[in-house]
Amino acid sequence: MRRVVATVALALLVSLAGCGDEQTGGPTTSDFESERAALAAKMKEKARRAKQRVAGVVQTPTATEDKGSLGGIRVDFVYDPTGKRDPFRSFRWDRQPDLDAETAGPLEQYELEQLSVVAVVWDTHSPRALVADPSGRSYIVMEGTRVGKNDGLIIHIGDNLVLVKETYVDFGGGETTKDVELRIRRSQGG
Repeated sequence: MRRVVATVALALLVSLAGCGDEQTGGPTTSDFESERAALAAKMKEKARRAKQRVAGVVQTPTATEDKGSLGGIRVDFVYDPTGKRDPFRSFRWDRQPDLDAETAGPLEQYELEQLSVVAVVWDTHSPRALVADPSGRSYIVMEGTRVGKNDGLIIHIGDNLVLVKETYVDFGGGETTKDVELRIRRSQGG
């Protein structure tokens, strides 16, 4: 144990003896302070130029500045957002709402195949029908009422049917009409 302690003490003594007041050629405190002062001057100049850019003054580099450095950049362009779309705003908000969708009735949200005729009052001067949607809600309709997603218009109400005229627009822009019969579903007893 004494040998280990003696060896450690000797190693410590040798390492302390090697330290002296000799200069090793590294930077001194005055070097760091002069570097700091130069950096502070650059930062001050950069802040001054930024204030001038914000104020709208166009800078030109001086002869002493390096044109590749950030401080020597010439500012010639000012962005004007007038009449341009905000690039951070969603496209969804730019679309105009469909005016027909706002005025569409509840029966125009479904396909005709999803609707069912429950009852018909037809032997009057203004025949009416009771039509149910898939959720079970019932609506009273008459001739001239719009139903279905394809611009369906009720053109006739008979004793057990409702005749709907649908208008389709094909790929060429032409319109095609189709008459669809909605009949009362009779229950099959058993």
